Amino acid sequence: MSADREQWFLLNASPDIQSQIESFPALHPDDGTVIRFQSVLLTDAELDHTIGLLLMREGLGLEVHATESVHETLTTGTGILRTLEAYCPVTWRPVVHGTEVALGEKLFYSAFDVPTEKRMRFPGAASSGRVVGYRITDSTSRRSLVYLPCVQQLSPEILEQLADCSVLLIDGTCWRDDEMPSLGLANKTSREMGHVPIDGPGGSLELLSPLPIDRKIYIHINNTNPILLDDSPERQHLDRQGMEVGVDGLELEI
Repeated sequence: MSADREQWFLLNASPDIQSQIESFPALHPDDGTVIRFQSVLLTDAELDHTIGLLLMREGLGLEVHATESVHETLTTGTGILRTLEAYCPVTWRPVVHGTEVALGEKLFYSAFDVPTEKRMRFPGAASSGRVVGYRITDSTSRRSLVYLPCVQQLSPEILEQLADCSVLLIDGTCWRDDEMPSLGLANKTSREMGHVPIDGPGGSLELLSPLPIDRKIYIHINNTNPILLDDSPERQHLDRQGMEVGVDGLELEI
C-alpha cells in the first residue's frame, strides 16, 4: 500500500513475498531509487501470512504491527520474530482494536477483531486478538479499503465493519464448506479451518453480494476452489453477482 508511491506498507508477508516484490514495477523505479517497506501489518500468526517476514531479514530493520496475541505466538510459538530479530532490528507496534494509526502522512488504519474458534496450535497466547481485519483509509479522498483474508463467520458485527468501504478484499478460501473433506484432502471443513465458505446458507456470497460496495474481491483462495477457473460455473455465478476474483498484478486505487 502507498499514498505517494514512495512510502510503502505491506499487508501480511506470504512465502511468495520475494517474487511479489520482484514482479511489481512500482517497487523498482527507473531512476534507481531504493524502495523499502515502512512496516508490515499482520492479520494473524498463520504461517502463510508470516513466513515472508524471514525473507525481509536483510533490510535495515522492520516495523511489525500485530496484536499482543499474534506477537506472542510469533515470538514464543513459531519463533519467527525471534529468528528475524537475530538478523535485523524489529520494532513491534501493538495493534489495538478501533484505534486509528497513521501510515505516513496520508494513510491510516483501524483494526477490528475477527472472532475465531479455530484450534490454537501454540497455547499460551491470548485467545482474543488472534485474527483482525484492517480498514485502510486515505485521508485525502476519505475512501477506505477493508482487508479481511481470514474470517470464520460474517456476523452482524463483522458486516458492520464493512459499511461504507469502497473496496473489500475478502476471504475466498473455499467454495463449499465440505470442499476439502469431499476431495479427500483434509478432515476439516472450511469453517473449522477458520474460513467462511463462499457458497451455501450463511456463506459469504449470500451475505456480501447485496452490499453497496464498489468492488468486492475474493482473495486467499485455496487451489481446490473452482473460482480460480475462468470458465467454471462457480466463477460465472460470481460474475453475475458482481463479485471479483483477485489476480496477480492487480492494482487498486481508492
